[in-house]
Formats: sequence, structure tokens, C-alpha cells
Amino acid sequence: MTSQVEQASQDAGPADTQEPAGLRDTAAAPASSGAKEVRRLDRVIIRFAGDSGDGMQLTGDRFTSETASFGNDLSTLPNFPAEIRAPAGTLPGVSSFQLHFADHDILTPGDAPNVLVAMNPAALKANIADVPRGAEIIVNTDEFSKRAMAKVGYDANPLEDGSLSAFSVHPVPLTTLTVEALKGYELTRKEAGRSKNMFALGLLSWMYHRPTEGTEAFLRQKFAKKPAIAEANIVAFRAGWNFGETTEDFATSYEVAPATKAFPPGTYRNISGNLALSYGLVAAGRLAELPVYLGSYPITPASDILHELSKHKNFGVRTFQAEDEIAGIGAALGAAFGGSLAITTTSGPGVALKSETIGLAVSLELPLLVIDIQRGGPSTGLPTKTEQADLLQAMYGRNGEAPVPIVAPSTPGDCFTAALEAARIALVYRTPVFLLSDGYLANGSEPWRVPDTEELPDLRVPFATAPNHTLDDGTEVFWPYKRDPETLARPWAVPGTAGLEHRVGGIEKQDGTGNISYDPANHDHMVRTRQAKVDGVTVPDLTVDDPDGEARVLVLGWGSTYGPITAAVRRIRRVGGHIAQAHLRHLNPFPANLGDVLAAYDHVIVPEMNLGQLATLLRARYLTDIQSVTQVTGLPFKAEQLATVLKEAVDAH
Repeated sequence: MTSQVEQASQDAGPADTQEPAGLRDTAAAPASSGAKEVRRLDRVIIRFAGDSGDGMQLTGDRFTSETASFGNDLSTLPNFPAEIRAPAGTLPGVSSFQLHFADHDILTPGDAPNVLVAMNPAALKANIADVPRGAEIIVNTDEFSKRAMAKVGYDANPLEDGSLSAFSVHPVPLTTLTVEALKGYELTRKEAGRSKNMFALGLLSWMYHRPTEGTEAFLRQKFAKKPAIAEANIVAFRAGWNFGETTEDFATSYEVAPATKAFPPGTYRNISGNLALSYGLVAAGRLAELPVYLGSYPITPASDILHELSKHKNFGVRTFQAEDEIAGIGAALGAAFGGSLAITTTSGPGVALKSETIGLAVSLELPLLVIDIQRGGPSTGLPTKTEQADLLQAMYGRNGEAPVPIVAPSTPGDCFTAALEAARIALVYRTPVFLLSDGYLANGSEPWRVPDTEELPDLRVPFATAPNHTLDDGTEVFWPYKRDPETLARPWAVPGTAGLEHRVGGIEKQDGTGNISYDPANHDHMVRTRQAKVDGVTVPDLTVDDPDGEARVLVLGWGSTYGPITAAVRRIRRVGGHIAQAHLRHLNPFPANLGDVLAAYDHVIVPEMNLGQLATLLRARYLTDIQSVTQVTGLPFKAEQLATVLKEAVDAH
């Protein structure tokens, strides 16, 4: 959904840089006689939780879409099992969706929910440890049978034994109320009960004054071929809204104003990382005036890119769902040879299978985008959880000296810009390029300003069209490995161009001619030249956020740690601490000023969702002592967690 943010210049001030540590009322509207109280809040964190078949991701997504259309800033964290239908009623089968929305600039899905919607005992048990005292818990009492509670280890009913006394608990028979609302429809109790997530969505939409028209339109479109099902879901949704409006169990509703001051004027839409990345790839093809070719094999959490790009044939995009990872990248490399902007998408296990062909792309020196949406490993690992543990694999996971540039986005919306940057490097330098996103960015979402076309870069590069070398006898020939003196890129000659026929393959090539060569000196020269080409990729200097210049501690991140790090830095500064922050987009080559930046601070902290891979690279390259802060839980860092570490470092320096 899109919304317009239009402000007079005097109202378009900077976004609020203070992320609150907790929920705060900004005002309270007094209730008139017989009316319910409406309280105004600056931000709220809601978590929907239930079985993986309860529709929690759909519920969260719809609430998010309506929140985006309302104009709040937001950040989301979907969290679900790897199984298509995990064991019902069990802790491993719990699926959740957390949404943080506010009237100001925010960066993370929030550390802890202010509201938990628990559809069954397993959802309550799996999430209660994250819920702070005083938070609201809405519980579907219909699911709290003795058998369901025993399945997750409850000896007594937690709704009755006083164990939830620290919270504001709202017991609601969601299933019964949904079935009652759908009595006039020819549905079994089980079929009617499936709409209980829409009842819950309606109730929460009432509680937080969310728009409803978009959800009703979405349901009619989603179930267009089953109008009775569409109508049943809409009735359940409206019943949930009406229940909140009329019941005495919910005496208060809440308002969170739009975050107009947090956004520059423009057209905004809610976007996930994978969708933004897909749009970036489509845009890159148009900006380069090249056909886009995706050779891919479905793998979580990258499959959405394949699904999305398959919808854009009208923009010159061709997608090929191969029989395996190796075939996918092989087809993509062939498309690069043929003159397309070639892409392959995968996750860590797929990168392992693609490594030989990535090495071939390095040897052939052809532009190829390798999109790695990282997930928990090793092996199959945690397919639906997030991690940043493929950095060293991207750097070194090939035989021989096979360097590739590496780019990493920092937010879901930034995936669009990162895709353009990866395409620029690949096309200008004729090299495969890694783009390292992850599951947190891929599935998370935020408001994104749709860029104007004039803001986008020109990605056009020339194809070779004529011979480029003159022999001693005056004959003009084409040398496929005669390089551009500035970029060291070889010419890109489309097969079939008269006079530019040339051979490609994995065996080492002679410099210039491209003929097969086993000469030791030539091999040494080609290896060093390919490395020099990557080392010479132009990347912007690293920008350091050090407002007063008094910081002695620098926190340096990459990829999706940007949100938690920045939120933690804001907390430190809010209490008077001096700390500097920088974030790397380019991981190979590093920005030219990175060494100077590291040397300018007494203490450097690098948080990563791995066991310290960037820290290892920095120590080796710059001989700088690094404090490595690591986490491999399959979940992103919490801001408070990082703030504690940063405060200790600031106090010590």
C-alpha cells in the first residue's frame, strides 16, 4: 500500500532521533459518559502468536499494511517454523509476527511486545518470557484444554493459577465468537474457526484505530474464486472490530499518530527486503538497458525473489526455475555471456553448490549477481531464521584465488539501493558480485520512499562492437582479455558479433588473447590482475556518525545489524554517552578510509550475527584490536542488549 507524505518546508524537520526505551503516553482523551477512553501513545509493539496454521503471518502482514497506509513508521519481525505445517499445539510449531509502529522514526521491531495475542497455550508458553510486566495479553481461551496445556508442560491453567498476575490479561473465546458470527454461513465449526485470526485482527484494528478498507479489499481479492470464504473472513474481521467496540473487557483504545515528521516528502509504501531487492533488480535492468535473466532454484528465504521477478516479463525479465542450484547459476552465467544482466538467488547451502560456477565466472570475467539471503547454518541449519554467517564463504568459498566484490544492505528498503550498487559493480568491472542480505531483512518490512527516476544511476555500459588490437602486420583482431586501463575490465562481446568471436572456458587464459595458457608467469599475472580489479572497485568512503567528535569508542556494523546498533547508540547518547557509529555496505573491497577510521578510536566494537567473521577480517587487514560481540540464536540483536555492551565500553574509556 502507498501513501503520500506532503509537508511545507517549515514542517519537514529532521526525524525524531530519540527511540524511547519504553511505551509512553503522549496524551489521554477523557472518556465522555458511556464512551470508552482513547489514549494516545507514541509507539506500540504487538506480537501475534499461534500455530503455524493459524494465519499469524497473514494477520501480521495485514495489520502492517494498514499501519503503513495510516502513515506510521514501522518495523516487523516475522518468525515461523521451517516446516510447512509444524506439529500443532507444540512449542516448535509456534509462529509469530511482531510489529513495532510509532509516530516517529524507529529502527527495529522492538525488544519486547507491549501486546501479545496468544492463540493457544503453546503460543503463550513460547512467548511469555519476552513480555514485560504490565503488558497486555489477549488469550484465546477456547484452546486452553487440559490436553493442549499438558502438551506444552502446563500443570495448571495459567489463566487461573495467578502466574499471569503481573500482566493485564484479556481472556477472549476467539474461536467461539468467530463461529457464532458465522452461523448464517454453510460452514462446519472447524471451517468457521479458521477465521479466528481475522476476528483477532479486527479486534486489534479497533484497539489501535487501524484502517479497515484495505483488509476487506485484500480478502475479496485473495478469495475471489471463493466468494463465500471471502465473505466469511470479512464477517469475522468486522465481528472482531464490533466486539472491541461493544465489550466491557476492553475499556480503552489507543491512537498512534502518523509519523509525518519522520519522513521526507514523497510517495511511500510498505516493503519487505526481498520485494525491495526484486524491484532493485528490475530497475537495474532498465537503467542498464539490458534484459534481466534470473537462473534460480527455490530455497528459503530467497524464493520470494524468484516469485516476484517472474511477474515482470513486461520489463524484460526472464526467470528460469532450474532443477537444482548448479543448473540455475549455470544458466545465469550463460545469460551473462549472452549480454544479459544475469542473476542467481540462493541461501548459504546453495552458495556451496554454486561455488564452482562462481569461480568460472571469476575466470571468464563476466557480470553476474549472486544474491545470498543468509539463514542459520551449517547445512540445512535453521531455514527460516536469520544469520550473517556467510561472509567468509562469500570472501573465500572457492578454489584458487577467486576474489569477488561483496555488497550488503542494511535495512529492508535499502535492499533496493544495494541491488543497484551490486549491478553497477558487476557491469562496470565485469565480475561476479555477492549481495549478502539475510532472513531478517528479507522477511521484515518498513516504509520505503519510492524514488524518482531521475535519482537513479545510469548503469549503461558499452558492448564491444569492433576489433580492439592491431597486430604487428597491421591486422586488426579482437582480444577478449585486453583490459580497460582504469577499471581493468575486459571487453564484453555478445556472441554472434561479427569479428568478435572468442572462446571461453575454465582453463587459464593468456593475457590479452584469451588463448589457453599454462605459462607460470602468465598465470601469476592473471591472478594478480583479477585481484587488482576487485581491489580497484570504486566505493564511497566510510561515513562516521560522531556528532560532537568526543567519542573514544566506535561501533562498526554491517548488514542487518544496522537497526539494533543505531537504536542502541541512540540510547547511549540520550543519557549523555559519547559514542561513534559507522556501518559498512562494501565488504570487499573495504572503503579506502576504513583503516584511518579504525585508528582514530581507542576501542572498536563489531556486533555480528555470527562468531566474529567481519572482526576476523578487520584484525587481519588492519592489525586493529576488535571487541567482537556475537549472537547466533537465529534472531536479531535486541537494542537493549547492545546498549548494555556499548555503555560498558563507553564508561571504560
